[in-house]
Amino acid sequence: MQNELYELTIKEARALLDAREVSSVEITKAFIDRIDAVEPRVQAFVKVTPEVAIDQAKNADLAISQGRASLMTGIPLQIKDNMCTKGITTTCSSRMLRDFVPPYSATVVDRLESEHAVVMGKGNMDEFAMGSSTENSAFHSTYNPWDLERVPGGSSGGPAAAVSAGESMGALGSDTGGSIRQPAAFCGVVGMKPTYGLVSRYGLVAFASSLDQIGPITREVTDSAMLLTAISGHDPKDSTSIPVPKQDFTKGLGSGIKGMKIGVPKEYFVDGIDSEVDKATRKAIEVLQSLGASVDWEVSLPSTTYALAVYYIIAPSECSANLARYDGVKYGYSDHSSGSMWSELENTRQQGFGPEVKRRIMLGTYSLSAGYYDAYYLKALKVRTLISEEFSEAFKKYDVLVTPTSPTPAFKMQEKTANPLQMYLSDVLTIPVNIAGLPGISVQCGLSRGLPVGLQIIGPQMGDATILQVAYAYEQATEWHKLRPEI
Repeated sequence: MQNELYELTIKEARALLDAREVSSVEITKAFIDRIDAVEPRVQAFVKVTPEVAIDQAKNADLAISQGRASLMTGIPLQIKDNMCTKGITTTCSSRMLRDFVPPYSATVVDRLESEHAVVMGKGNMDEFAMGSSTENSAFHSTYNPWDLERVPGGSSGGPAAAVSAGESMGALGSDTGGSIRQPAAFCGVVGMKPTYGLVSRYGLVAFASSLDQIGPITREVTDSAMLLTAISGHDPKDSTSIPVPKQDFTKGLGSGIKGMKIGVPKEYFVDGIDSEVDKATRKAIEVLQSLGASVDWEVSLPSTTYALAVYYIIAPSECSANLARYDGVKYGYSDHSSGSMWSELENTRQQGFGPEVKRRIMLGTYSLSAGYYDAYYLKALKVRTLISEEFSEAFKKYDVLVTPTSPTPAFKMQEKTANPLQMYLSDVLTIPVNIAGLPGISVQCGLSRGLPVGLQIIGPQMGDATILQVAYAYEQATEWHKLRPEI
């Protein structure tokens, strides 16, 4: 049985652990062995923490024996490396934070550890979460378990690849413009971006504060609901945290979708969309229709076409402000090669940040500068409001909106690194969700030339339970979620 433990879902492992048929230590050792076997090829981790994991697994087994088990007790998870973990380096895959060891943990990590979850290590990512391919890490690229010559998506490529390859039962990623859903689609797993403010951002290293959101990456929808239940809830340490009672997102998963109204926005079937992605998405929507939902194929969200431009003004502007703190004085990398404070500050940022981070800082600084603030940043905020209002109007008619997650399946390594604009376009279908602060989930709905295709389900604010319900209904009606990469 040990050889198969890494193939378990969280739901299956929870049942076995509670029945005392297997121990958390046994499961954790199976995952450590799996990491040893495939990590040299996948490179999903920045840091693996086997000693920490075994200690936490022993504590989990003790909690289970004493009847103190929760949803995540004894479950091996990976944490994206932009979430603070006390005593474990948190680098954001950047040279700037290569040796940074936080003195505290992010709220989501605290909540998982209070339930005696097992942290297998920190997930590789695009530096400071800026990228769509996990090729922008200062340490190494991550590879897609379905095809090692292709990218896993980004910026949460490490977490998505780890779950896909069986190196972790689940993972926490962060989503600023699609950074959970797009890699989940590329790696054939389930990735969810919750409503903005539903999950605390305290301890998440900021990229764009009004867009960032932590969420789960898992193999199946039930697992995502379980992980979201564990990490969500109001946090007084986060001023943007929504003060709502804690919710069990596993309830109502099997309620079905009969009578639900589904809208299909035509703007999401963009020019240049891969024909197999288009076909798989439309077939998936027909499955939802066959389950009793009514589908309107003629929904229009005209401001969607401006979402990419809005995002690449707002996100870099916020990143320019947030990354100003990395000055070589307080923490992180610091250059001491020159004699003056200003030249050391300049050298610290020059050597500490990678090309993509520098590009976005410069874009944002330009947009916020005195002569261009009104022309760019202020105008982007106004269009952001229009996009949000269009979604609000749509959700007066429809329970959810359904779209492709990405216009293409996973592309080849280095295929888009020389053309940043082409890279940015890979998030064109996920960005509007972040701009409006909505929940969205990606589930596998087919294959294109042997590579996974993602179906995106979008809900209204606080409609997280609804999108999980729709995703679960689709998952149970199809076999796609059972496919695993041959690695």
